[in-house]
Amino acid sequence: MKNNKPAYLILYEQLRTAIIDGVFPYETRLPSKRTLASEFDLSLITVEHALALLEEEGYIEPKERSGSFVSYRREDVLPVNEEHFLNPVEYTAPKSSFPYSVISRTIRRVLSDYQEEILKKSPPCGLLMLQEAIASYLFTSRGISVSPRQIIIGSGAEYLYGLIVQTLGRNLTYGIENPSYQMIRRIYEANDVKIDLLKLGNNGILSGELKRTRADVLHITPFRSFPTGISADASKRREYIAWARKRKAMIIEDDYDSEFTLSGKPADTLLALSNGDCVIYLSTFSTTIAPSIRIGYMILPVHLLSAFEEKAGFYSCTVSTFSQLILYELISSGDYARNVNRMRRERRRNASSRQNRESCS
Repeated sequence: MKNNKPAYLILYEQLRTAIIDGVFPYETRLPSKRTLASEFDLSLITVEHALALLEEEGYIEPKERSGSFVSYRREDVLPVNEEHFLNPVEYTAPKSSFPYSVISRTIRRVLSDYQEEILKKSPPCGLLMLQEAIASYLFTSRGISVSPRQIIIGSGAEYLYGLIVQTLGRNLTYGIENPSYQMIRRIYEANDVKIDLLKLGNNGILSGELKRTRADVLHITPFRSFPTGISADASKRREYIAWARKRKAMIIEDDYDSEFTLSGKPADTLLALSNGDCVIYLSTFSTTIAPSIRIGYMILPVHLLSAFEEKAGFYSCTVSTFSQLILYELISSGDYARNVNRMRRERRRNASSRQNRESCS
């Protein structure tokens, strides 16, 4: 069977599906590395890479001299054993190192190629060409398949939070992580909505808090929540989705900093894990390009597009046509993806070097 994906990703996805479907239930032992290599006709290194991804995302847990055991749990079958995160560690997001030479060259190309086009007003939801470029990038890099018309461009996440409130309504209760990025709470309070603070455990919002809350909307940062640096593993992410479907609630997935996972692939998003009907996805280019690039976007479920157009679609786009064209050129030229991959490799090397130094000390 032909597949353009690397062999380790194909094996990872097959094993992940088998775990989720219960072929390998909780706490059962996976076949050995040599057995997997023989069955799938792969090298041991390829198998080890696939198992490393499963371990990082919380699907399996290796035990010394015993093999790898399934740690993924379905929330409705087995309750999650959690502890309250009593001593959060301040997390500082890594700074972007996007080459200035690439940005300046792109700006010159936009000025030369588009000329007076940069002076025109942007459509309310953003330039179609940029929406299409983002949709294409998300599909190839994150496994997210959406229509360009679902992508709304705006000047950063904080601005988009307000548009979400206007679209969903102020008569709802919004559950947010506690602790969380302070601007999330302040913007919701400024929009006069009811907030429920949900305590974080060492793996995301505590299951008991999810059962207690009467929230209609859950705002989460599943990858490196700020300021704690906590990431939700595979079980918790699917617990969030199950909660939303059971409650007929919405999830706002604030996908902060997830491009820079130290693994061989970006972290799975809730949007990609679900069919997208209960997830509003948010991301920005502040950490991948520069903090001064005040461009973010959200992906709305198709069933919310009419409500958005009616309640918030009349606002002018807060990102200039010039800035959008620069971002479009960075993405469509491949410069953006190349730099993200370069930064990811660099951080993996740095993390490996730190581990080696610590093991030698």
